[in-house]
Amino acid sequence: MTENNALDHIEDKSLLLVDDDEPFLRRLAKAMEKRGFSVETAGSVTAGKAIATARPPAFAVIDLRLEDGNGLDVVEVLRDKRPESRVVVLTGYGAIATAVAAVKIGATDYLSKPADATDIMNALLTRGDDLPPPPENPMSADRVRWEHIQRVYELCDRNVSETARRLNMHRRTLQRILAKRSPR
Repeated sequence: MTENNALDHIEDKSLLLVDDDEPFLRRLAKAMEKRGFSVETAGSVTAGKAIATARPPAFAVIDLRLEDGNGLDVVEVLRDKRPESRVVVLTGYGAIATAVAAVKIGATDYLSKPADATDIMNALLTRGDDLPPPPENPMSADRVRWEHIQRVYELCDRNVSETARRLNMHRRTLQRILAKRSPR
């Protein structure tokens, strides 16, 4: 089944995307519309909960950490309003504890950022005990490490000393890593 006809057998193609990263949200919305979804977006927990209450979608992709709270709050509202909806939780923090919490609360799957539209669509459409296919071009371990360091650095407001402390890394080592280009 190709991406283009993967949704042919599904009647309700409504999709809610909740993420506070505006450029990512726009790109993902456009990519999912091209794949046949009817997309609605929200940039906050409050907006996501409002849409989930008023027009509960068949599918949802929700970022775990949003500026105004936790994306799992949106998952809970969606589960109350439309229990059969398929929900994928996205996060830049790939921790086992949050994955377990997301699935316990009703998420169908859990993906670490950066995830592309194909990975997200596979996660949304996979049924039962089937596992989605592995990504075509997974990131290298060096790239994953670099992405994680960049994310923590941004969350620490680009403060090298604070980032180094949180990563349990020497400040000069971190500065060398930050000065280099991203690995492939």
